[in-house]
Amino acid sequence: MKKQKAEIVKIVLSTVFLFLAVIGEQLKLHPLICFAVYLSAYFICGGKVIAEAIRNIFKGHVFDEKFLMTIASLGAFIIGEHPEGVTVMLFFCLGELFENYALNKSRNSISELMDIRPDSANLKIDGEIIAVDPFDVNVGDTIVVKPGEKIALDGVVISGTSFVDTSALTGEAIPKEVFEGCEVLSGCINKNGVIEIQVTKPFEQSTASKILELVETAADNKAKSESFITKFSRYYTPVVVVLAVLLAFVPPLFTQSKDLADWIYRGLTFLVVSCPCALVISVPLSFFSCIGSASKAGILIKGSNFIEDLAKAGIGVFDKTGTLTKGVFSVREIFSEEIDQSSLLRIAAHAELYSNHPIALSIKDAYKKELDQSLVSDYCELSGKGVSVKIENEKYYLGNALLMKENGFDVSDKGFGATTLHLCSEKKLLGHIVISDEIKESSKKALELLRKRGIKTVMLTGDSNEAGKSVGEKLGFSQLFTQLLPTDKVKITEGLIEKKKENEKLFFVGDGINDAPVIALSDIGIAMGAIGSDAAIEAADIVIMNDDLSLISKAIDLSKKTLRIVKENIVFALSVKFFVLILSAFGFAPMYLAVFADVGVSFIAILNALRINNKTK
Repeated sequence: MKKQKAEIVKIVLSTVFLFLAVIGEQLKLHPLICFAVYLSAYFICGGKVIAEAIRNIFKGHVFDEKFLMTIASLGAFIIGEHPEGVTVMLFFCLGELFENYALNKSRNSISELMDIRPDSANLKIDGEIIAVDPFDVNVGDTIVVKPGEKIALDGVVISGTSFVDTSALTGEAIPKEVFEGCEVLSGCINKNGVIEIQVTKPFEQSTASKILELVETAADNKAKSESFITKFSRYYTPVVVVLAVLLAFVPPLFTQSKDLADWIYRGLTFLVVSCPCALVISVPLSFFSCIGSASKAGILIKGSNFIEDLAKAGIGVFDKTGTLTKGVFSVREIFSEEIDQSSLLRIAAHAELYSNHPIALSIKDAYKKELDQSLVSDYCELSGKGVSVKIENEKYYLGNALLMKENGFDVSDKGFGATTLHLCSEKKLLGHIVISDEIKESSKKALELLRKRGIKTVMLTGDSNEAGKSVGEKLGFSQLFTQLLPTDKVKITEGLIEKKKENEKLFFVGDGINDAPVIALSDIGIAMGAIGSDAAIEAADIVIMNDDLSLISKAIDLSKKTLRIVKENIVFALSVKFFVLILSAFGFAPMYLAVFADVGVSFIAILNALRINNKTK
């Protein structure tokens, strides 16, 4: 930010000096005074550019845009066009400022935000609990995890019962109940009970460590796009410089020596005309305008190279929970068999009276009435199954199909595509309640818009097969992958990247810490800004600030419009310059035409670039 402010100050000062010099000329001040003011204006904004051009020469990078800008602007000074020399450098510095502003939005260090790796583990030795570094815990040791703590290492629960928040790994919002014999992964958070875990993997091989490694590796392996101007100048600059030198010194060899000054003048004019100001300004300005226009719509694009990639998007990969769905659970349907639906919901809500589990809360929210604690007795949680409870002295069981089977009722959770809670008394099966994460209103429209643009859509989720399939089929995904850990998501994404067409780009949309590795790996990583984790947002190249997925199509349209305008400016600028270059080579291009071919074309290209800010349909 300080560097940007310093550059702005330089540009403003240089502009002020330029105007003072022009006014000085109009007032007929001494030419040396005006020249000194012009020179001051030139070096204020261009000193850094000249210094970088010299450094690049020593590094072997001779023909870059800074070299050409230096030669062309100095050439303008040599032939007496001092305002032109200053203006050329001013335009270039302004263009660089726009480009740097966009590039400075790029991602910061990801690893600092990946707060899933705990600093210590509670090691149990001979009945005593000692806080140690996770690296000091060996396979086979026992660690104790208290409520609110992160699980430090992968292992198996050998004592205790609790609910574990696995959202950091799977993206699943519903806490998972764990009890003796259940496998648990590092990086998860223990919600309530105390559990003892026998460690099965050393810390460096734990799930949390692997996720950190995946993010860092994926980010490092992602190629950085070279700017268009740098690639263009690599070929354009040496050609025009060589042509200008040949034009200045070769023809006089075959004519009278007195013509040398005229040919040098033509060569310098040739350089002024060839100066790629229109491209140097309009290309970064086009990308900058795209970034500005996108930000107004709630789309944060972290660099101009991602605009180019987005215009080539052919595959869209989506996380489910929190991205396509709201991440908030609610009662979807109530099926009653022996009693009416309101009575079934009343019993279920009272059965969940003492639970703070998201599913229990969704049932109590659906009941919308005050619960009478005096009606409930003999409440008992049944690990991995549900609850048993007496309500008004009648015994009820509320839970999964396994609990129903133990009570003599053969039911199935399949076919509902969501979490299903069954309710029975000791004699009758009373019905079941289907609870699901709601699909966002924008999700279906967003995917339809993408498919209209020829983009293949794929869904990856850590959810169960039934829940994932239900959402995926409703939204019309081309491919579905369920029950995935972050490592699985990375492998599948790598496979999709390998199989995609040449020049086709893949984008991944997610919101959780578990999505960060895939976001970093993808050609374009897109994060949900409103509810997304810090890790996902920092790993992403594009952030949807209001979580409206339909903005992805808008971003794609905007990027295509930007590239179209960039191409228009390139063709227009090069066509005009080529025409005037031919005229200047034959001595038919006066300086005012050279100025038009440079400044005039630049102005037109800038106006065209600003069209990007117009509303994109």
